[in-house]
Amino acid sequence: MSLTLRYMNSADVKRVVAIDRLSFDLPWSEESYTYEVHESTHTYMVVLEYQAESMTTPGWWRRLLPFRNGHGAHGEVVGYGGLWKIQDEAHISTIATHPEYRGRGWGEILLVAMVRRAIMLQAGYVVLEVRVSNTVAQNLYRKYGFATRRIVEKYYRNNNEDAYEMELLLTEDNIAQFEARFAAVQALHPFSDAYTTTLHPRSQRFLV
Repeated sequence: MSLTLRYMNSADVKRVVAIDRLSFDLPWSEESYTYEVHESTHTYMVVLEYQAESMTTPGWWRRLLPFRNGHGAHGEVVGYGGLWKIQDEAHISTIATHPEYRGRGWGEILLVAMVRRAIMLQAGYVVLEVRVSNTVAQNLYRKYGFATRRIVEKYYRNNNEDAYEMELLLTEDNIAQFEARFAAVQALHPFSDAYTTTLHPRSQRFLV
């Protein structure tokens, strides 16, 4: 099998919306994702693509399978995330994996990808919101140095649950620690990275 991190494109939106609806009580609309992909100038949407390699396909032939913009011919989007970069702040707006693929550590891949993208964009800090009841997610965020900054009362409209606003300061020490953890995740779950190391496609339109 293979995993690839890459920027979300228009062909991914319907699959992403389907995962969103399976994951959240208040999912984003298809129009919202289309806007983030095509119109927003400060958004860095990411998907994680999974490709199961057939045991009957020779390895040399698999390497010749066509890829375009990091999207494999037989790949399936299994998770996604959203990152906004405005001035010094990087904000993780959403993150989810398909229920069928949870428990594999792939959500962690998406998290570290967005933090690393924030570092490459020279953000000063990363923030996100998480339900006060979601201790599993909170533990993952704390693993990477996020700390609770404040409580946002009645943040979630469906049940008025409070949220923790968590923050990771991108100091030199924190970045060094994070890069070591990023390498550890990539060693544990090998993936190709066409997200943190490349310009956003909208930027490439203006390159000579």
